[in-house]
Amino acid sequence: MSLKNTFEVRSFDFNSNIFTEFQNIHYAKDLWPVVYLLSDDKIMEAYVGETSDVFSRISTHLKNNSKNKLTTIQLITSEKFNKSATLDIESNLIKYISGDGQFKLINGNIGLANHNYYQKKEIYWDIFKSIWDNLRAVGIAKHPIDYIDNSDLFKYSPYKTLSSEQKSGLMVIMNNLLDNTYKNIIVEGGAGTGKTILAIFLFKLLNTSNDDFNFEEFGTDEFEFMQIVHDLKEKYPSPKMALVVPMSSFRNTLKKVFKNIKGLNANMVIGPAEVSNTTYDILVVDESHRLRRRINLGAYYGAFDIACAKLGLDKMSCSELDWIVKQSESCVLFYDENQSIKPSDTKKEDFDKLKASPFTKIEHLKSQFRVRGGNDYVQYIDDLLNCRLDSTSKIFTSKEYEFLLFDSIEELVNEIKLRDKENGLSRLVAGYSWPWISNKNKNLYDIKIDNIELQWNSVANDWVNSPNSVNEVGCIHTTQGYDLNYSGIIFGNEITYEPVKNEIVILKENYFDKNGKQSINDPEELKDFILNIYKTILLRGIKGTYVYACDKNLRAYLSQFIPMNKVIKKVQFLPQNEVIPYVNSIPLVDIKVAAGQFSELQIAEDCEWIVLPERYKPSSDLFACKIVGESMNKIIPNGSICLFKKYSGGSRDGKIVLVEHHHIQDSDFGSGYTVKEYRSKKKTVGELWSHESIVLKPLSFNLDYEDIILEEDELSSLKVIGVFECVL
Repeated sequence: MSLKNTFEVRSFDFNSNIFTEFQNIHYAKDLWPVVYLLSDDKIMEAYVGETSDVFSRISTHLKNNSKNKLTTIQLITSEKFNKSATLDIESNLIKYISGDGQFKLINGNIGLANHNYYQKKEIYWDIFKSIWDNLRAVGIAKHPIDYIDNSDLFKYSPYKTLSSEQKSGLMVIMNNLLDNTYKNIIVEGGAGTGKTILAIFLFKLLNTSNDDFNFEEFGTDEFEFMQIVHDLKEKYPSPKMALVVPMSSFRNTLKKVFKNIKGLNANMVIGPAEVSNTTYDILVVDESHRLRRRINLGAYYGAFDIACAKLGLDKMSCSELDWIVKQSESCVLFYDENQSIKPSDTKKEDFDKLKASPFTKIEHLKSQFRVRGGNDYVQYIDDLLNCRLDSTSKIFTSKEYEFLLFDSIEELVNEIKLRDKENGLSRLVAGYSWPWISNKNKNLYDIKIDNIELQWNSVANDWVNSPNSVNEVGCIHTTQGYDLNYSGIIFGNEITYEPVKNEIVILKENYFDKNGKQSINDPEELKDFILNIYKTILLRGIKGTYVYACDKNLRAYLSQFIPMNKVIKKVQFLPQNEVIPYVNSIPLVDIKVAAGQFSELQIAEDCEWIVLPERYKPSSDLFACKIVGESMNKIIPNGSICLFKKYSGGSRDGKIVLVEHHHIQDSDFGSGYTVKEYRSKKKTVGELWSHESIVLKPLSFNLDYEDIILEEDELSSLKVIGVFECVL
């Protein structure tokens, strides 16, 4: 089925003349569910909606002062649309346009659909991806979906569907902002429980006009919720509020996010010291466990003392937590005691004292939203680092999550780089077991393990997204608060295991975070901080966590409870008598002799059959090819056997593909076939679009390789056979 024929995107001027044009569109006349997008490319604002009554809804928008400034409407229609589908496509458009960053949305952030419905995954996700490609072709959208998925604008967008637990937490926060009984709200939750999303969601909620909200999808509490939002807007018509983020790198990241959200601005995100300058209606503190006290502050001592003097507080006994409480009418503190990582962090006892106050309300978040291993993985990590596992314990495994131990640092580094090529946002992170010498001399290496030399992060600000980060090693200070797809965790020489006592032991002399160990006389206190560091960085990876331990005793301990990475030095071939096609193996296809054969590989004798790595399930959609030459060597080394998935429709733009075309003459593959990155140039004629040309781009360090360009008259013979998955 060709997806481009299942929908239409038509563009109109957004003014009162539009109703005449709608008379010629049966989807509009016949009350068919449609999706629409209002925009203006001068003020760069947009609004996404869905309706079954286009005439009525557009008439209302033309009377609205914020929407009638927009100049263009894209009407998206399809005979396959039903109410569930249009709600879903509307929701996805809101999330991805927000993450794209080109337009500021004037939508409210309540009511995004996230329900399941018939053929949601099988058909409608591909339709949405094709709609997105269409919007890219006409300039409404800029980035491909996979790029947006990894962006901070998308990860921290307020246009997220809240879970029932998050909705409950939001209701508690809002009720207590209305109730003058409580001054402080502490929201407790571990790493990955959605604290930052909830904080940003609250900001967007309180800084959006009620006219822009859609409450239909909020569920059975819709009326109560609407009333609370109304009452909050009555109490805080123009709330003076700020998001306090203690860590400067993460603070700068969230400033960029706020800058791209309508109704919010970067100045709303502040550091703790700025709190002393004025009072606020509401202060929201993300990562409040990182608020500081007057210990090991380095250059910050001066600013800390000045702030204390302004507020009339004793600098020797107070903390930034006291500043927050003093300077706000109400404060919301997102807190996790297990992410306190150094002596300068506000003491747990100070939070306990605040919790005990009759003016404090406490709420809990427990569900895991980052790590696909879920709460079971989180608990397993806690048990593992606290030595609560034994020979009877069930080893953590999950079809949704890769948790592997490596016995070679070289293999760990290589795997993380491969995961980064495949998924993006895959990074090495280590405990602070090596001094940072490369910050003064870029030619020096900080970390030396066996024959591998590595450097610490070359930048402190937003290191995760910096250009060379995949070749460097981050630490707790550059990763706390961030999401990764895969993380490679290096346990340093400061942490070992004592088998007789069955306990983790810290070697203080091998710990090089000066501010992290000064003023600590109690070995157990230092151990708590370092274990918190490893817990926190072990919960960064969304799809998987790979582990290497420098200390042999610790490595032996971990090997009892973490599955070992099974490195396959070369692809495993199965004898013909053992082959069960697509059950225990997939075909290895010789490109040069496979013309016309790719859709007919069902007989074992047709080709050789190979075993897949455990993280993949054999499927009739998968096949492998040997890729020769240097034209793709940035990602695919010469001679690699690569895994492909048969192409069955949907967007190809930006993906690496195996294609067939009789005009292709590729020096590496010979006649007819090539593996390249697919790029499409589209043209629009009236309301329709089509491919103008296809560019097949080499990804090579050798600049002699040139693009293969197929013009419009050659495209009918182009066949995309497979989409690249990974190097095997």
